[in-house]
Amino acid sequence: MYSIRRWVVRHARFFEVTYRLFEPVVVKLAPLWKWMGYQRAEKTVNTLEKFSKELLFDCKMCGQCALSSTGMSCPMNCPKSMRNGPCGGVLQNGNCEVLPDKRCVWVDAWEGSKKMQGGGEIHAVQLPVDHRLQGSSSWLRVARKAAEEAPQHKRGEHDD
Repeated sequence: MYSIRRWVVRHARFFEVTYRLFEPVVVKLAPLWKWMGYQRAEKTVNTLEKFSKELLFDCKMCGQCALSSTGMSCPMNCPKSMRNGPCGGVLQNGNCEVLPDKRCVWVDAWEGSKKMQGGGEIHAVQLPVDHRLQGSSSWLRVARKAAEEAPQHKRGEHDD
């Protein structure tokens, strides 16, 4: 998984574009997810999400995906669980002080973000991990949030 994860970061722009095309599809399917029931849809979507993200990003399924903000490098791979940048222990060669044979997740994140159109998102502060969401689908969470916000935007447009 480690070599695939490093390859993905080197091709971060491609994965950013792929996600930008994929996200609207998941959001448009929100009525289907709602009709099925989010809990029932969770099992199916989570299986697909887990398989693809574990393979490509060595994802830990925290339920609060930040890949598009972290150069396609999953911050949950940091042995110190640093979610907002590297610790003070990055070795001079860019490797991790805890796992010296592996590249620091945040060195990869910085390099990946430079390749992305939305690479400036790496400066956005990530909220602490809500461990209650561990193992759940962030794709469904994005779809549900978009579906809940859509009616609010429409109401706001007509309230003038």
